[in-house]
This record gives sequence, C-alpha cells and structure tokens, in this order.
Amino acid sequence: MKKNRCSWVSDDEIYIKYHDNEWGIPTHDDAELFEMLVLESFQAGLSWITILKKRENFKKAFDNFDVEKVATYDEDKVSELLENEGIIRHKGKITSAINNAKIFIEIQNEFDSFDKYIWSFTDGKIIKGEFLTESYLSKEISKDLKKRGMKFVGPTIIYSYLESIGVIDNHEKNCFKY
Repeated sequence: MKKNRCSWVSDDEIYIKYHDNEWGIPTHDDAELFEMLVLESFQAGLSWITILKKRENFKKAFDNFDVEKVATYDEDKVSELLENEGIIRHKGKITSAINNAKIFIEIQNEFDSFDKYIWSFTDGKIIKGEFLTESYLSKEISKDLKKRGMKFVGPTIIYSYLESIGVIDNHEKNCFKY
C-alpha cells in the first residue's frame, strides 16, 4: 500500500527517503545542524532536489561537514571547491560556508552547543504547521545570525532550515508523518 506523503514529495527515491527519514524530525546533533545549515544556504535560488542529489558530493568536498575543518579553509581550498563539479560552484556560497562555520563555532562556545542556541528560540518546542515561506520566528533567527556575521541566512532560507531540522513541523494533514 502506497503511503500518503506531503504534496511536495515527488516519486524520486532521494526525496522520499529525505521526507520519510529526516525532514521535520527534531535534530539535536550539532554536526547535523551544521550540515543542514550549509546545504540550505547552498539551496538558495535552486531546487532542494538539486541539493539532495549532490549531498554526498558536498559531504566529501566539505570534509563530512566537520565544522572545525571547514572553519579553517583557505583560498586554496576555495579554489579547489570552485573546481568541484559535484557541488554548487558559487564563490559567495562557498566563502559564506567557511565564514558561517567560524560563527557556528562561536555560537557553540557561547551556548555550549548550536543545538541549545537554535532551539532556545522556541524553548525547545516544535512549531506545528505554519505552511509559509518565512515567519516571525525565521525572521528573528535570521536577524540574529546576520548580526553575528553569518551570510546566506535570510528568513526564507532559515524557515526551510527550521523545517529540515524539525523546529517547524509542516507535514501536511494527509501525510503519514503528520
């Protein structure tokens, strides 16, 4: 029997696997939180399926999203990434991933973890079913991250990020994950 899923899920196995096993599930692991922040930032202006299909390439190119390593990338590494056909080769997004890694670490140091920081905006609670492209919450977090110096973290990107890490649960009512 076929499962009902959210309407945005195509019949692509990558989408199905992502929807069923990750999207909207609360994430508290800083490594996963960093990975999703990088991927969501690279998604700006592109479709999510494009990013999901390149996800393994991103993992290899960005040292398995090891935030400590990414924070130390230099111009040689940026040049190497710009030559990598397996990822999105956008210099602004690449340099922002490096910049954001440094700020991610600063936030970890300030709050003991990025998890504590990001979930503090909702007092650890999951926001259910807003079905928007941005919200007061995503605007507030975006503003704070930008004030700290992060790039490619506008309210729409942060809204998608919050959905991906389970802070916002937007599974549709007819979806088996609702």
